[in-house]
Amino acid sequence: MEQTTSPETVEELHAGFHSLREEIGKVIVGQDEIIRQIFVSMICRGHVLLVGVPGLAKTLLIHTISDAIDLSFSRIQFTPDLMPSDITGTEIIEEDATTGRRQFKFVKGPVFASVVLADEINRTPPKTQAALLEAMQEHRVTAAGHTFNLPEPFFVLATQNPIEQEGTYPLPEAQLDRFMFNLWLDYPTFDQEVDIVRQTTSAARPEKKHVMSGADIQRFQTLIRQIPVADNVIEYAVRLVNKTRPAGDLAPEFVKDYISYGAGPRASQYLILGAKASAALEGRLTPSIEDVNRIAVSVLRHRIVTNFNAEADGVSGVDVINRMLEASV
Repeated sequence: MEQTTSPETVEELHAGFHSLREEIGKVIVGQDEIIRQIFVSMICRGHVLLVGVPGLAKTLLIHTISDAIDLSFSRIQFTPDLMPSDITGTEIIEEDATTGRRQFKFVKGPVFASVVLADEINRTPPKTQAALLEAMQEHRVTAAGHTFNLPEPFFVLATQNPIEQEGTYPLPEAQLDRFMFNLWLDYPTFDQEVDIVRQTTSAARPEKKHVMSGADIQRFQTLIRQIPVADNVIEYAVRLVNKTRPAGDLAPEFVKDYISYGAGPRASQYLILGAKASAALEGRLTPSIEDVNRIAVSVLRHRIVTNFNAEADGVSGVDVINRMLEASV
């Protein structure tokens, strides 16, 4: 039997996000759209790649979100010598104090948390990156022939520094595709920076409280899957993704000129899931084309590959996406 969307649960999500935003605002100044899209990703069972220069409170932001939702949090600092077992966990030999028998015991790694901050993920080799990305996809870890399920909900926010590329291992396109959103964190405005400095250089510390639970997030994740979508919105999202593929019939000339590879079907899925979540956050029971457009850049920017012509003309992937969105209006 087909499940129907509960208006009460949609209203609860709408009110819950408002409370969450107020709670986060006690610690984080500004960044409203970034916070919104991180939460959208969480309730869509997605993950986020956050790109920003040092000092923009990326770690503080995700820690504050996990506190406000009462979720376990762990931070992994990615370095060139980090091993896969440093993320997933390792087996140790343990001796029974009464019998003297020795046996292997699996010690869980930092990936066993509901919110995992993967700091500077591009500073570790692909083999170690893959250990985290497998956990993101499967929500489980396999070690020594045993499978261990990760806690639910499970959300990964990975960060990258865009200005320091020495000693980095950029994520391959196939691995970037695992992330629902690629968000770019901008500098605060002048007034916001004044507030940040005033807030962080005083002795006062805000009193934090939990406004949601992990069970709430799981209920909202179920809700998002139940929200109906009109056929024309689905067709719009699929058409938008098809336009990014230079070899396709729907690709405009500027896409054929500037793009080597376009986005895959996962982009279409995330556009619709994200549009559903965006609508629900505003208390609406079904998404519109405007909801798709609102998240299109975040979903597509890391899934398209520009060519030499784009580099020569100073055209970025975001420029191409924005041009596509303008042509679709």
